[in-house]
Amino acid sequence: MTTLSLLAQALSNGVIIGLLYLLMAVGFTLVFGVMRVVNFAHGEFYMLGAFAAYTLVAYWQLPFLAAVCLAFLLAVGFGWIVEWVVLKPFRHDELNGMIATIGLAMILQSAALMAFGPDPQFMPQVAEGSITLGLVTMAMSRLYVVGFSVAVLLLLYGFLAWTRLGRALRASVQDMEIASIQGIRAWLMYPLGFGIGAGLAAVAGALMAPLFSVSPFIGGTPLLKAFIVVILGGLGSIPGAALASLLLGIAESFGSTFLGSSAADILIFALVMVVLVFRPTGLMGRAET
Repeated sequence: MTTLSLLAQALSNGVIIGLLYLLMAVGFTLVFGVMRVVNFAHGEFYMLGAFAAYTLVAYWQLPFLAAVCLAFLLAVGFGWIVEWVVLKPFRHDELNGMIATIGLAMILQSAALMAFGPDPQFMPQVAEGSITLGLVTMAMSRLYVVGFSVAVLLLLYGFLAWTRLGRALRASVQDMEIASIQGIRAWLMYPLGFGIGAGLAAVAGALMAPLFSVSPFIGGTPLLKAFIVVILGGLGSIPGAALASLLLGIAESFGSTFLGSSAADILIFALVMVVLVFRPTGLMGRAET
């Protein structure tokens, strides 16, 4: 493989990784923006989405894309219930809300461990073969990830930009108090924001299920990367999360390809520190007033 093709392959892998981080980070940002609570159970919704897709494909024989859609809907509904039943008392209570989500993460992980066991599970192959685009060769399963991730993000953008409910949710992320004064129903925005955030994490997990193994312990790393993306992009900033996701994915891919995985981790955290030195609020964050 020539140096140019290796660079192109690393770039394409970085974009794929960045898209998945973006799905996680946008959901994380929505929850924080609406509730002002850091959701440490976000990685467990990723894990639940992976298990939902695995179960629907391996046991119910559903097409993979149908399984991803159903995993999203199930996660939105489950997230709505969890917010209403468990997290409602902790809205805008950052410390106690964070502790509650840590407890929720432990409950969900333990429940998955009891239901599926500790051993990794492997989803049946959802697509065979590969496609070559110029200098880049991509497995069809990874192409599914790219196409579906882009489709979900475009649908989310359309929902937030062009629907009344989406604009209300976006206003709530920016300032819930002002949004409430304008007549937006906060009681609806809280579970809706948490549900959509959980659904996006579940989609990321479902899309990754065919590429890696599925186990109750897979949520930790995506949660860490989503947290890095949110800090790097700016707390509460969805455009910032988009930019930071791509930067993080590309930096991780190039670092792993040319320097090794350990050096890639060093590069990622060095990038975060450099950005925060010059932009304490993140790439597109805004200071609290």
